[in-house]
Amino acid sequence: MTTRLYYGEQTLRSFDAIVRECERAADGRMLARLDQSAFYPASGGQPFDMGRLGDAAVLEVGETDDGDVVHVVDRLLKPGRTVRGEIDWPRRLDHMQQHTGQHVLSAAFDRLAGVRTVSFHMGTMVSTIDLARDVTVEECARAEMEANAVIWDDRPVTVRFATAEEAARLPLRKEPVRTGLLRLVEVEDFDLSACGGTHVARTGMVGQIAIAQTERFKGATRVTFICGIRALASHRRSRDVVGAATRTLSVPVEEIGTAIERMHAELREATRALRSAHEELAAFRAAELRRSAEIIGACRVVLRSEPGLEGAALKGLASAVVSESGTIAALAGRGTPTPVVVASSAGTALDAAALLKDVLSRSGGRGGGTPAMAQGAIAVAPDVFLNEIAHRLRAALTSPGPTGSIE
Repeated sequence: MTTRLYYGEQTLRSFDAIVRECERAADGRMLARLDQSAFYPASGGQPFDMGRLGDAAVLEVGETDDGDVVHVVDRLLKPGRTVRGEIDWPRRLDHMQQHTGQHVLSAAFDRLAGVRTVSFHMGTMVSTIDLARDVTVEECARAEMEANAVIWDDRPVTVRFATAEEAARLPLRKEPVRTGLLRLVEVEDFDLSACGGTHVARTGMVGQIAIAQTERFKGATRVTFICGIRALASHRRSRDVVGAATRTLSVPVEEIGTAIERMHAELREATRALRSAHEELAAFRAAELRRSAEIIGACRVVLRSEPGLEGAALKGLASAVVSESGTIAALAGRGTPTPVVVASSAGTALDAAALLKDVLSRSGGRGGGTPAMAQGAIAVAPDVFLNEIAHRLRAALTSPGPTGSIE
C-alpha cells in the first residue's frame, strides 16, 4: 500500500520513492506503484496531480479499489529503483486554493442560510457546489462576503485524524462517507470536515472567493465559483473585455450597459428596416421573373440561378414569385453546397417537397419541406439541378392526369 505523503505534508513539492512495480496495462497505459507518493489521485471532486517521476512524466494518478495509488506514466520505470518525484506545483496550488475555498464557501452557506452542500466538482476553469435547496441572490451575496471575510482573516487550516467513534462526537459539517480512521480538515473556528484532499496552510493563501454564476439545478441551486489564481485570471479577462468595450463604445465603464441597450434597440430597428427593404426588393424581382417565366401546361414556371442570394433570401424570393396563383419557382442560390428552393402557389396542385425529393434522389443532395415550399442543398452545378427540375415539370404538367403528379 502506498504511503500518502500529502496527507501530512500538503506543500511537499518533491520526494524520493522506490518503484514497487511498473507494468503495461491491457489498454496500453504504463502504471507505476511506489512505496510512498506525494501525488494526489483524483478523488472527492478534486482532480489528480501531475508532474514527473525521474525521467517519466506523470500523466494521471488514480487509486485502486483497495486504496492503493497508481501513477500513469509515459515510460516504464524499473522496479526496485529509487526515483525523484516532482509535483507540478502551480497545478497543485490551484487545486489547494479551490478545495479550501470550497470548504469555506460551503460552511458559509451552511452557517448563514442553513443549506448544506450535497456535491462538489473542481473543473479546469471553474468549480461548482450543488446546494440542497434553491437559494436567493441575497443568500448567495451574504455567503460570498462571509467566506471572503474568513479568507482575509488568514485563519489556520489544520489536519488531524480521528476514528469514526471520535468523529461522531465532533461538530462535523457533514456526515462522513468513509469509515475507519478519518482525516479531518479544520478551518479555525469556522469549519470541520472529513476530507482526503489537499489544502492550503492558511486561508489567506486562497486569496479571494468569487461566485461567478448561480443556476437552478434539479430543483436546487448550483453555485459556480473561482478562487485565488483563477479569480485573478478571471479579473484580467473581464478587465480586457470591459476595456475593449469602453474604447469601442466611447463611454465610461458605468455606461456600458446603457450603451449596449441603445445599440441593441438601434439594431432591431435597422433589422426591421432591412427586412422591409428586402421584401420590397424581392417583390420587384419576383414580378420581373414572372414576366420572363416559361409557360408549361397551365403554369408559369420560373427556373433561375440567383448566385447573389443565400438560403433565407432565396426562400424569400421564391415566396414572392409564387405569391400569384398558377406559379412555380425553382431557384438555386450561393454557397457550398448550393442552396435550392422549390415553391408552388395555389392552383398548381404541385407537391414541391415531392418534386425536390425526387430530383435530389437522382442528382444528389438533401432537403425537404411542405407541398408549398421545399428547401435543400445540392452538390451538382445549379444548371444541372434546374434542367432536371424543368424535365420533371414538363413531364408532370403536360402529361394526362392530375396536374402536378410526379411519376
